[in-house]
Amino acid sequence: MDYPSTEMTEDTEEQSGGDGLAKAIDPTRLGPGAPSSTPASAPTVFRIDALTAYYGKSPAVRDVTFDVPGNQVTAIIGPSGCGKSTFIRCLNRMNDVVPSFHTDGAIYFHGIDIQGKDVDPVNVRRQIGMVFQRPNPFPKSIHDNITYGLKMLGMKDDLEGRVERALKRAALWEEVKDRLKDSALALSGGQQQRLCIARAIAIEPEVILLDEPASALDPISTASIEDLMHELKSDYTIVIVTHNMQQAARVADMTAFFSLSEVVDGSRSGVLVEYDRTDKIFTTPGDKRTEDYVTGRFG
Repeated sequence: MDYPSTEMTEDTEEQSGGDGLAKAIDPTRLGPGAPSSTPASAPTVFRIDALTAYYGKSPAVRDVTFDVPGNQVTAIIGPSGCGKSTFIRCLNRMNDVVPSFHTDGAIYFHGIDIQGKDVDPVNVRRQIGMVFQRPNPFPKSIHDNITYGLKMLGMKDDLEGRVERALKRAALWEEVKDRLKDSALALSGGQQQRLCIARAIAIEPEVILLDEPASALDPISTASIEDLMHELKSDYTIVIVTHNMQQAARVADMTAFFSLSEVVDGSRSGVLVEYDRTDKIFTTPGDKRTEDYVTGRFG
């Protein structure tokens, strides 16, 4: 099933109302959530509780419940059409730009339901950044790509230092430090994707969402992105959607396997089949559907 695209562009960032942070998320406000299933040593950042996401009347994913631990990489895997991208875009309310989209259930971020009416989606995206499948640098200079979001959010102090730090964190600084005024569109595909990661982390989020960030890249660029994820998780919580099971096995600490299930009217929607440590998902899964998928019997 194909769902509406909500890929971020310069225009959609402007439409999101970036000049106002009406309601900051306060981690001291706690709310109920799903039972914790993350490792005891890892604090829970997201608690997804019976989430069902709809386009119109059709559920793209339904009744999803699990926790996402902090400072780890969580991979979302599953066959095409099972709602992986829909799910990850729920985590920073990116789907809000689709008029027919709505949800049941809750997504708690440090105990706060980010779908609450008193929570500003712009502030959610400020704390939960996102990088898309295809590199989407703005048609601006490398420097201006990094400072764009900073300026929109009023983070105008030490701009040059912020640019340098973001590019260094994205392992791109040495490659571009002498051409920051050049067009970002002149960079290679892998460099453009690392620039998009730098743009996301420049505004100092806590979480980075990656929607198949290496699917359009060559193997060398893919390896660079994977190495970057290992480095970044010491400072960020990372959630990645990937079709590449080898990639999930290489980079993820936890893995959620989504699949398709028929509902009463014969239509199909995505469901969470199994969520566990990545090594367990790939070696001793608890569900036959997971075993069939990771061993290549379907999907």
